[in-house]
Formats: sequence, structure tokens, C-alpha cells
Amino acid sequence: MKLDAVVALFPDLEVVELTAWIEQSWVRPERTEDEWAFGEIDVARIRLIYDLRHNLEMPEEALPVLLSLLDQVYDLRRKLNALDAALQDHPQDVRAALLPILRSDDLEN
Repeated sequence: MKLDAVVALFPDLEVVELTAWIEQSWVRPERTEDEWAFGEIDVARIRLIYDLRHNLEMPEEALPVLLSLLDQVYDLRRKLNALDAALQDHPQDVRAALLPILRSDDLEN
């Protein structure tokens, strides 16, 4: 999806504002020869930032911290899903032995 098409999805998003988000690395679309190419994940990220800025009126200075924390949560979710998938490949007795450890409140790094 091209820049103009993405901007058209949002009522009062300006090209200048979206370009600033790209320059700040809040959104990381693919760069083709002379334009940006936005995928679904980019549009979802833009929708999140748009809602935070335009609907919730979050100050611009707070966004880098919030986006970083959200990125960490999403990364953790991906890792936990990968762990779950890996555990599914093991026999039931192995999974049963690991379950109390994974449920422990005092897990160490």
C-alpha cells in the first residue's frame, strides 16, 4: 500500500505527520525505489499511533516510551507462543513435568 492510500484511511492524518512517524522509526515500512510500501502490520501500527495521538490525545513525547513497552509485550507474546509450540512437540510426561515450573511465581531469569 502506498503512502497516499494509507493517509486516506485516516480522517485527519497528514502526509507530513506520517512521514515524521517514519523518520522517528515509530513505523517502519519497506522502502522501494522512490516510495514507501506499507504492509498490514504497518497499517495496524499507524492505526495504534493515530488513535493514541488523535483520539486519546497522548503527548508526542510519551509515544516512544509507550511504543517501546508495547513492542516488548508483543515480543514476549511471540516468544511465549513459540515456547508453547515447542512444548507441544514433547511427550505429555515432559509437558506435565515442566508445567509446575512454568506456573511458578518465582521464576528466575
